[in-house]
Amino acid sequence: MNTNFEKKQKATLLVVIITAFITTFTGSALNLSVPTVGEEFNASASLVGWIVTAYMLTSAGFSVPFGRVSDIASRKKILVCGILIFSLSSLLAAFAWNIQILLAIRALQGFGAAMIFSTNIAVLVSSFPGEDRGRVLGYSTASTYIGLSAGPVIGGFFNHYLGWRSIFLVTFAVSAVVFFIAWRKLPKDERQLEKTNLDLLGNILYILMIPTVLYGLSAFSTSNLAKILLPVGLVLLVLFGRHELKVDNPIVELRLFANNLSYSFSNIAALLNYGATFAIGYLLSIYLQVVMGYTSQIAGIILIAQPVVMALLSPLAGRLSDKVSPFKLASFGMALCAVSLFALSFISEAYPLWTIVAALVVAGVGFAFFSSPNTNAIMACVEKTEYGVASSLLATMRNIGHTSSMAVVTVVVGIYMGNKALAEAEPQLLISTMHASFLIFTGICAVGTIFSLKRKA
Repeated sequence: MNTNFEKKQKATLLVVIITAFITTFTGSALNLSVPTVGEEFNASASLVGWIVTAYMLTSAGFSVPFGRVSDIASRKKILVCGILIFSLSSLLAAFAWNIQILLAIRALQGFGAAMIFSTNIAVLVSSFPGEDRGRVLGYSTASTYIGLSAGPVIGGFFNHYLGWRSIFLVTFAVSAVVFFIAWRKLPKDERQLEKTNLDLLGNILYILMIPTVLYGLSAFSTSNLAKILLPVGLVLLVLFGRHELKVDNPIVELRLFANNLSYSFSNIAALLNYGATFAIGYLLSIYLQVVMGYTSQIAGIILIAQPVVMALLSPLAGRLSDKVSPFKLASFGMALCAVSLFALSFISEAYPLWTIVAALVVAGVGFAFFSSPNTNAIMACVEKTEYGVASSLLATMRNIGHTSSMAVVTVVVGIYMGNKALAEAEPQLLISTMHASFLIFTGICAVGTIFSLKRKA
């Protein structure tokens, strides 16, 4: 391997690592600022909640269409444009003068994030040979979880001392730097597919379907509109599937799912893993603060155990997946997540703190050994011409999994507690709610382990 090529690889890895960090950091940092934004703009809680929702829906809805465009045109151009849009929208958000403008800018930021999500893994995988792929995917995964774990800590500091707008200014500064690195240093990529039809109807159906389904799932228990939109989204899903099977150049090659069970099961395993594990932090934060009486700062320090372990072990798991079957490693990781969730299903007021930390560490180890190897397995199942769409679909599985995880919690809370506020609920009622939630998530993770094990060795 010549020196020039090594420099280009390093530039690619740096760009992917920073974009993986900043997109997750911004989201997790802003979660703590939502009440402050609502107070400043005198906005209702439901309206302020769209600061998160607007970003999530646009990033999810456009990621696969941009993945297809990047496979046909240029992944580098789509990635660079996405970073530019993400950066400029962060700057604009820092100067938003009302909640409506902020929500519009957040939707634009999600649009840029969709371009990043659809290309960063594809660019990384196409720049490194198979024997190094797992290792660099491990670095990317580690960066993602460093962003998740650093967000609440750094974001809380900026929000408290400098205000919520400072989070967007920091995001702009980091994104601007990585934009210039990507623009100047990323190697030019060759067109992966010959110029072809972009499947306009398929793109429209997908862009309508994913946000509709995600919003319907996330707000089904609290919004009458969501009760209408979820069935509409499912109808659009059926129409999208029928259309994609008929056209010659679909945006999602659904036949690949039928013809390649390893690819299908890897994506299903990702969906189930994200769906089973995403709500752990949410449930435990309530338990630690409401039941156990810890401050939010202490609860945050305890909860950081999981993402820190993920960040530390993901590069190791990635390297191992280059030498050991990634299917076996991912199945091992999924099983560890199930063990952790089952342990948490016995949570009580008398549960020792060390057992909570131990369960979080086991979950962190499990997710580290699942995520990078599973991504490696997915990318190994497709041709280079499909890297963009495969990367985008994996991001979509993550979004749907996260949304489904919180939807399960919302339904369980509604069954056990009705409309009662979490902070006002009796500890035993909260604990019963958590028992049910963690048992459901254990079952989901167990099913995911079965799907993971059914893949080729």
